[in-house]
Amino acid sequence: MSSSAGVVSVDVEAVVEADVEACQEVGRLWPAGVVADPAAVGPADARAISKVLFARLAALEEGTHEYQYVRNTLVEMNLTLVRFAAGRFRNRSEPMEDIVQVGTIGLIKAIDRFDPERGIEFPTFALPTIVGEMKRFFRDTSWAVHVPRRLQELRLTLARATDDLAQRLDRAPTSAELAAHLGLTVEEVSEGLVAANGYAVSSLDAQPGDDESDSGGSLVERVGALDPGLEGIENLESLKPLVAQLPERERMILSLRFGAELTQSQIGAELGISQMHVSRLLAKAVGALRTGLLVDQ
Repeated sequence: MSSSAGVVSVDVEAVVEADVEACQEVGRLWPAGVVADPAAVGPADARAISKVLFARLAALEEGTHEYQYVRNTLVEMNLTLVRFAAGRFRNRSEPMEDIVQVGTIGLIKAIDRFDPERGIEFPTFALPTIVGEMKRFFRDTSWAVHVPRRLQELRLTLARATDDLAQRLDRAPTSAELAAHLGLTVEEVSEGLVAANGYAVSSLDAQPGDDESDSGGSLVERVGALDPGLEGIENLESLKPLVAQLPERERMILSLRFGAELTQSQIGAELGISQMHVSRLLAKAVGALRTGLLVDQ
């Protein structure tokens, strides 16, 4: 074995010809001086040695020390696949350490599922699993607001279609144009565009950027306002049980006066009573409601 630039050159033939079946311990799979650090093995040598290790792994009982040794060695030796896959996502905002850690989980899953009998090279089998684990990580953690996977994928489709149509039309496409281009309905496009707003959010307390220096303070100071209807909803909910306690005729008078907006004379004609009687009943009902609200407070 020789070492150059941190990569170990392995005597592959010595490893392959080792009497694997005669090994009492998996540690003897590595003759003295063949491999000092599995993680430093070059990709070509790792591919050849991995074939031997997978054959050995299939013959061992899961959970034993020997099984874990071979499995861990396969993980260390093939970490270059994880780093290669992680390089595709170097422009993401997530730390590269987290991406590599997630990719390593995918590598372990690939090792556990790999069947050398199928005649497929391990890197060919492992890379889709590793990349899939990384994409799942981005899907679960990158969005500020959790949305269904269907809408996450629709966002990417709409982004690509928007760029394509913008180049053709020399302007931003409309929802109808996007829908026709993708074979979707306008409602589906609108749903995807709304869902895309959940990918990233801004704090209401964030200060404006340089290009917004003349627009005032934080976002909450510029767009925040009290909803005048909130107090009305609160009063309505408080009045419901009090109105339900009134006699039926008084409830009818309240409905005709404040719901149908009839005059007292019209209400009297509707109920067959005088306008004065309507006035007394209305004042009585309103007084009871006012008293009930004050008692609740």
